[in-house]
Amino acid sequence: MGSTSKLSRRGLIKCGLASAALPVVSEVLGSPAPPPAQAKAETTFAAVPGEKGVQDVFGAYDVDPNWPQALSVLPGCEQWTWGSGEGVFAENPDRVFILQRGILPTVKRPKEIDLPQLGPSLTFPIGRLPYRDATAASPPGQLDGPNHGTENVDYRWQYCIVGVNAKGEIKETWPEWDSMLRRPHAIYINPYDKDKYVWLVDDYRQAIFKFTHDMKKLVLTIGTPNVMGADATHFSRPTYLAWLPDSTMFVADGYVGTRVAKFDKDGKFISDFGMKGNPPNETRPGYLNGVHGVAVDVPSGRVFVNDRYNHRVQVFDVNGKFLNMWKVGDPPSDVHCLHLAANDRHLWLFDRGTNKMIKYDLEGNFLYSFGTFGDFPGGFWGVHGMHVDQENNLYVAEVDNGRAQKYMPRKGANPAMVIGPGVKPVWS
Repeated sequence: MGSTSKLSRRGLIKCGLASAALPVVSEVLGSPAPPPAQAKAETTFAAVPGEKGVQDVFGAYDVDPNWPQALSVLPGCEQWTWGSGEGVFAENPDRVFILQRGILPTVKRPKEIDLPQLGPSLTFPIGRLPYRDATAASPPGQLDGPNHGTENVDYRWQYCIVGVNAKGEIKETWPEWDSMLRRPHAIYINPYDKDKYVWLVDDYRQAIFKFTHDMKKLVLTIGTPNVMGADATHFSRPTYLAWLPDSTMFVADGYVGTRVAKFDKDGKFISDFGMKGNPPNETRPGYLNGVHGVAVDVPSGRVFVNDRYNHRVQVFDVNGKFLNMWKVGDPPSDVHCLHLAANDRHLWLFDRGTNKMIKYDLEGNFLYSFGTFGDFPGGFWGVHGMHVDQENNLYVAEVDNGRAQKYMPRKGANPAMVIGPGVKPVWS
C-alpha cells in the first residue's frame, strides 16, 4: 500500500498535477495539505483607505441629497423645479451661485408604457434611467431656433441666477437680470479681486457681464451683445474664464470660436491665440475646435485649454505659445469643463460622454477617475460647471439632470482623490 502511494504521488508530480491533486493525495496518505500560497497584496484604490467592502460610487465624497432645497419654495413656483444647470460658483461655503436656463414644470416619473410605433419591444421610461433631459427641455433651444414648448406651460424664463447658503436654502435671487440673459453659461468671482465683482458669461448674447458683488449693478460689458465675431470687441459664443494674479483674464471663445482671448484687469483686449482646426481628428498644435474650458497654473505660467471637439487638452504659455497636448479619449469622450486644483497642482476634467471626473497631472498623465450615470443623488448626467469651496466641498451644475449638487469629502478620504480648490481667493 505504502509503495503504491509513493509511486502514485511521484507520478502526479511528474505530470505537473500535484497541486491540483494534493487534497486527494493528502487524504490517502493521512497528512494535511499545505495551505495555498498567499497572493501578493493588491494595491488599493479605495478613496477611504482601510474601509472594508462597499465601493466608491461617488469617489471620495458623500452627497447632500437635500442641497439645494426645492425651487418650489419660491413664490409662484409651487409646481416648478430647476432648469438646465449651466454653472455654479462658491464664493464661500455659505454663498453659492447657481446659474440655470430658466425653470421647468415638476413632472413625476411617468408610468412605463410600450411604444410599438417606434419599434418592437420599446418602452419608456427605462428602468433607472432619467426620463427628462433638462437641457433639451429648457430654453432657448438651438441658436436662432424655436424654444421647446410653450412659455409658462413647458418652461419659464425665471430665476436664472440663484444664491444659496451652506444648507442649500435659497437666500438670493436676481429676477431683474432674467430679461437681459439669453443663455447664461458660467458665473465667477475673480479670486484676485478684493471687491468681489461677479462675472457672468452668456454665450448666446456673445458677451461677458460684470456686476457689483451684490449683483445690483451692471458695471461692464465685454463683447458686442448679440453680434458674433472674433476680434477685440466680438466673441463667438464664449464659454469660460480664468485669471492671472494681476487680473489679466483669459476667455475661452468658444462654441463657435477657435481661440482664447486675453484682456487686462480693466477689460481691455490684449491679444488672442488659436486657429481653426478640423474636428474631430485635428492633431496640429494650436488648432482648436470647441474652446470649452480654460484654466491657469500660476506657478508655471501655463494655460490649459479644453479643445472639446478635438477630444484633447492643449497647453500654452500666457502669451499663447504652444507647449503640450494630450488626448482625453475617442468618442464618446466629451469633456465639458476643467478645474485646476491649485494646492496639489492637478487638473480635473468632467467627461459628459463617460460621466466621469478625471484627474491628470499637469503633464497629462491619467491618475484617477470616479462617477456614475444617473439622476439619483450623487449620479452625474451632463456636468457643465464645477467649483470647489474653501472646505473642499465640490459643487456641480448639470445641464441634462437639471440641477446643482453638493459633494462633501468623506471622513478619512485619501486627499489624492479629493478635488482641491482653485487659487485661494484674496478675501478668504
